[in-house]
Parts: sequence; structure tokens; C-alpha cells
Amino acid sequence: MTRPDLRHPPRTALSAAPAMLRDLVTDRLAMMTTATADHGDAVRMAAGPKTLYFFNHPDHARRVLAENSANYHKGIGQVHAKRALGDGLLTSEGELWKAQRRTMRPVFGHQRIAGQADAVAKEAAALVDRLWARSRNGPVDVAAEATGLTLGVLGRTLLDTDLHAFDTIGESFEAVQDQAMLDMVTMNGLPVWLPFPTQTRFRRARRELQRIVGRLVRDHVPEGGDDALSRVLADAATEPNPRARARRVREELVTLLLAGHETTASTLSWAFYLVDRNPGTAERLREEAVRVLGDRPPTYEDLHELTYTTMVVQETMRLYPPVWILPRKSLADDEVGGYHVPAGSDVLICPYTLHRRPDSWEDPERFDPERFDPAHRDGRHRYSYIPFGAGPRVCVGSNLGMLEAVFVLATVSRELRLTLAPGHRAVPEPMLSLRVKDGLPMTVRRARNG
Repeated sequence: MTRPDLRHPPRTALSAAPAMLRDLVTDRLAMMTTATADHGDAVRMAAGPKTLYFFNHPDHARRVLAENSANYHKGIGQVHAKRALGDGLLTSEGELWKAQRRTMRPVFGHQRIAGQADAVAKEAAALVDRLWARSRNGPVDVAAEATGLTLGVLGRTLLDTDLHAFDTIGESFEAVQDQAMLDMVTMNGLPVWLPFPTQTRFRRARRELQRIVGRLVRDHVPEGGDDALSRVLADAATEPNPRARARRVREELVTLLLAGHETTASTLSWAFYLVDRNPGTAERLREEAVRVLGDRPPTYEDLHELTYTTMVVQETMRLYPPVWILPRKSLADDEVGGYHVPAGSDVLICPYTLHRRPDSWEDPERFDPERFDPAHRDGRHRYSYIPFGAGPRVCVGSNLGMLEAVFVLATVSRELRLTLAPGHRAVPEPMLSLRVKDGLPMTVRRARNG
């Protein structure tokens, strides 16, 4: 039983603060940043009928995500995204989530990822060729190209297929993500059949993704493979109802592909932007890539030699964590940092603000990959840096994501110099991942001539 003398976090009523209410819809990062700046590490925010408990200390993150993780299910946003995504690994709970996690864990094991390094290297080389070819027509949307790359990697590494053949898949995922965010903001208050543009696009995208998944299943050769599609199909075979079986396969694959490609594409986009803003970093990246790789593609063994490239990726994810918010709902009363959290509360852990705490990071707004030099890590709180989440629900694909980001950044830095198009601003857009709003147009030139 919770002690009656427990403190409650200070309260901010969004309904009484028009700027914060606007931020809830239009700028969720501003809402979180303002709340912690004005009220400290623990804030209660009244948003309509809901009360949100926002915690922003590493100890709080450890309590909610790890120590007492069994008391917290997926919360606001991810629950509402079920209408768009169904019961995939991102939104499921309980025994279903445990079963899905068991199914996917071997797909992302170290040994299997090592065996897929060549496929990632080939996709990275193909990205360089596409960027160079498309630069003849002016600036290239590097964010869109990063999305295409990550879908290609997931197709080759997880499904043993070429997703480039499905030219509508990226657009369909955009529509699904837009619907998921609409459902979050409105808390599923709008019937999906209403003819709003977002919902119309979503219904069309859902039909297209059903078609794509159906073709992937039909073309799949059942040879007991260890790829994700083989494992999902094997698990779904225990479902006797054909329609339920098809829905389960579709929801798991759509969630896997959407979450898997979106996070890494966002990280790469922000990395290209930050490297351009820091010319010294660009030169060090190229020097390391030339020294370690020479003229050949990267191999799995090179991952441990591309140390500065890895540090750049890590610092990118500190400033722009792909998983920018971790919403939870408490099942029973809890105590977080001495504050009372009633059962049924919506709890938020925000890596974006957590990664900017000045007591954890000196000059936290500054881009400085040297923070992640192994010699500088001693004394840092384990939960001050959680770009992939933490605890039992830590991102199952983090190893593949890191390998992909490092390989691509090294390969592109060795061959090309990317520069933000004049007049364009890179603005964060907090969707399912923290992506660059309105794309990232960049001019492309050869690094050796730069």
C-alpha cells in the first residue's frame, strides 16, 4: 500500500496554458522541454481528461523501464497506434509480446547480424551511387534516400527479399505513421472511416500493405530459414483461423518494417546534417574510413575499428534519439523518485530531454562525439543515455541498427561530401521516431575533390 505522505509532482495544467496545449498537438518536443525547464524532473500535466506524469531523471527512467518494468505497460500514443499498426511487437503486451519477442530475438542475434554485414555494405554502396546519380539534377533529399536504404537493408537481412521492388512501400508507411500520430493526438476520438485526408490515405495504404505482405508470403520459399518472415510464418501456423493467421502475419511484418526502417533512417538523416554542420567531424570520418577500409566495402570485423564513426552515431542519437518518447501506463500504485504514481497513470520518459541534462552532459546542446570516447564514460549514469529504450523492452534491433548506421556513415563519408541546401532548416518532427521535418535536401559532391 502506498504511504499517504508521499509527495506528488508539481502540476501544470495544459488546459490553462494555451502555449503548452498548442505544443501537445504541434510541437511535442517543446512541450516536454518547457515542462522540465519550468518544473524540474517530475511534472504532472493535465491534458484534457488525462493526467500525464513526466519524469526526467536517470533514476526515474531506471525505475519505470527496468526495476519495476512489470508494473508498466505501453502507454499513450503506442496504445492508440494499435488502430493503425495492430498487435505487432511495438504495441502488443503480455504473453503475446513475450512470444513475439522470442520469435524475433534470434533474427537479431550477433552471429546472424555478422552474417548479414555484406548485405548492409552492398546497400550502403548502392546509396552512394544513387546519391551521386541524382545529384546531377540538384539537391537530393537525403532523408528520403536514407529511408529507401533502410527498407532495402531490412528486406535483405530480415526477409531475404528485395523490398526495392515495391515502390509504394515507403509512401504507404508514411500514411500509416501519420494515422498513428493522429490517433495518438485525438486519443482514437475520430472514427477511421471519416473522409479526412490522413484517414483516406491510411485506408489506401493499409490495402497496399496487405497486398505487399500477401505477395511476400506467396513468394516465400519454406525451407526452415532463420529470417524474420520464416519465423513469423512458422509461429502463425499455430493459429487455426485463416483470417486471424493472415492478420497476425501482416501486423507483425508491418510493425517490424515500419519501426525497423524509420529509426535508423532518422538517425542517418540527423548524422548527415550534424556532420555537415561540423566540418572537422566530416574530415575525421573520411580519414578513418580511408584508413580502416581503403577502397573496399566494410566487413563485420571493421565495426570495431570504426571507432570515431561509432562515436558520431552515438552522439547523434544523444541529441536526436530515434526513440524520443517512452510512454507507459502504471498497472498498480508506484513510487518513482519519491513521488506517488497512482495505478492507471500515464507515465512519460523522454530520452530527448533526458539526454540534455546538464548534470549528465557538459554543454549538452553542443555536438561532441568525444563524449563517447571509452575513456570518458566512467561515472556516467547508466540511464542517462537510452536511445534504444531500456529494460526488457529495449529495442530488439539495436545491433543491426548500429551496424547499419556505422557502415553507411563510413561509406558515404569516404566517397561524398553532403551539404545542406541553402535556405533549408533541419527541424525535428517527433513522430514514431524523431525524424527531420520536410526532408533534408543536400548538395552532393565527391569527397576526394572537396
